[in-house]
Amino acid sequence: MKRRAFVAAGLAALASASFTHRRAFGATAGADLGAVGLDGAALILKGKDIDDLRAALRGELIAPGQAGYDQARRLWNPAFDRHPALIARCLGAADVRSAVSFAAAYGILTAVRGGGHSFGGQSGCDGGLVIDLSPLRAVEIDPLARRARVGGGALLANLDREAQGFGLATPAGVVADTGVGGLTLGGGIGRLGRRYGLSCDNLVGAEVITADGGWRRVSAEDNPELLWGLKGGAGNFGVVTEFIFGLHEVGPLYGGTLSFPVDATARQLLRNYADFMAGAPDELYAGLDVSADDHGQRLIELDVSYCGPVRDAERAVAPLRRLGKAHEDSLGVASYVKLQGSDDAPGAAHHGMYLKGGLVRDVTAGFIDTVVGCLESARLDTFDLGLQPIGGAIGRVRPADTAFWNRAANYSMHVLGYWKTDADHDTVERNKVGAGASWQRLEPLTHGRYVNIASGDDHDSHLAAAYGDNYQRLAALKKQYDPRNLFRLNANIKPA
Repeated sequence: MKRRAFVAAGLAALASASFTHRRAFGATAGADLGAVGLDGAALILKGKDIDDLRAALRGELIAPGQAGYDQARRLWNPAFDRHPALIARCLGAADVRSAVSFAAAYGILTAVRGGGHSFGGQSGCDGGLVIDLSPLRAVEIDPLARRARVGGGALLANLDREAQGFGLATPAGVVADTGVGGLTLGGGIGRLGRRYGLSCDNLVGAEVITADGGWRRVSAEDNPELLWGLKGGAGNFGVVTEFIFGLHEVGPLYGGTLSFPVDATARQLLRNYADFMAGAPDELYAGLDVSADDHGQRLIELDVSYCGPVRDAERAVAPLRRLGKAHEDSLGVASYVKLQGSDDAPGAAHHGMYLKGGLVRDVTAGFIDTVVGCLESARLDTFDLGLQPIGGAIGRVRPADTAFWNRAANYSMHVLGYWKTDADHDTVERNKVGAGASWQRLEPLTHGRYVNIASGDDHDSHLAAAYGDNYQRLAALKKQYDPRNLFRLNANIKPA
């Protein structure tokens, strides 16, 4: 399956267990409701308190049995089948304050949903409260100041299309139906990143509701330490209702898909790719994926974008074309919106997935041998291995300047197994085991984690590796703004 079709269709992991009380309660006014606390213990939410929260919201408060519940609880990837006790669909910061205050008062398990695109399924929860920001998708562009104000529930497609109306963009992922919030809070690797940095490097301000229900303006002047923590510290410090980004002039790009068959030359092709990317200009992004297309053909596929002057593009990408005999070459001048897929953001995936990933510094001969060994043993019709190049401007930021620590990495790598939504249990387990076996071989060759591809079963030590020497500073910040760890369904930082 091609990367564009595949990633736009979905990229997540791990089906969840069902909440045992999910059908026990309806939305009857005044009725008590079963729920799950932060510690996993059962709670009873008083009907009067639920009614008071519902009355306080401009948006909806949706409970099991109520019209629209199944649609509202649906996450981006159908592998996740979460059944929250309550879903607060927030229309503004005041709604978020009410929902956070309710969650804190009860100590209820709380998930924050922006785009619903969490790889670990943490945009939802079983038996808890989901603070749903998906109605907050407004994007406002100031073309003179080159600033974008972006709602906490906006998708990349919303930001890309509005900013490109003024010939502007900010680095923001590679798949249009990704949520801006989750992407940015975890770092944000994208096709403009090697030139302009991570998404979080371009974050200049925010508005945040913290665990005490307080509203905080965040900028270099207001709460600067909290701004630092938002730049890669995941969703640990509060609910971001608005992001403010710096923008860059981005006109037509040169890019598209360049793919090659997986054959006896794969090892040399990977070597030549890595050697070229080590000295590639900052303007060039060439993400690599290995999987099978719709006809079962095994392919090494490059997702190419060149954001420098179009007149220089052919020369810049020429070494990629010389990697081998191309199966497909669709490279050409294209708009940023087209390359991002922002005209066609499906919003929901067609496959469930099990994903693992880490950061890679050096593509050594041993690394390539291990990758090729994984490809030779995997069923590529149900398996994907990818590398996203980092480096460039991303690597020139000092690790301590943002919460995103791993600036020395040159690639973010993922491996995943995927399955159709109607697959039986044995198929799901077989594909998860296959991906897990490949990851066991590759993990020792990684250095650190990228929290945006952290999975729900990652150990605390793995998450600490994502934050590196910044962890203690982040833990102190967590203690200041969320001492009870209300916001824990993320790449979690424990309060100091």
